[in-house]
Amino acid sequence: MSKLTLTEAFSKYGATLKNPQWSVSAWLADGTLVVCLWDHHWRKGPPGTLEYSGSLDRWNGHGNKEFRANVTKAFTARSKIRLVTVTTKEISRIEAGEDASKIKKTYATREELIGEITELDDNNYVFQFKKEI
Repeated sequence: MSKLTLTEAFSKYGATLKNPQWSVSAWLADGTLVVCLWDHHWRKGPPGTLEYSGSLDRWNGHGNKEFRANVTKAFTARSKIRLVTVTTKEISRIEAGEDASKIKKTYATREELIGEITELDDNNYVFQFKKEI
């Protein structure tokens, strides 16, 4: 598999980032939200699911503000979610809140999965994905 840039990963779904420098979520015309989530934030969910959890307060900036707004809108509307994963070997730097733009990482799409936001509060979120039938 060839390495993808963030923009290329989103374009696999037909999504265009508002600003490739800081955006990590984008809407499709059909109301589906495409999100980029850290691969090390996955956890085992109920049988047949894959969950990603994270904290909105762990990072800040324009991308966070846009992500918060998009996730809140998607949660309220019960929108479908598509997944781009981002992987790094420098997890401790990410978890410490360092600027992720300065850390080496790779992107991948998970086109076989369709998800929803199952939990959202002022700080935390959970996305749950299943194989699309």
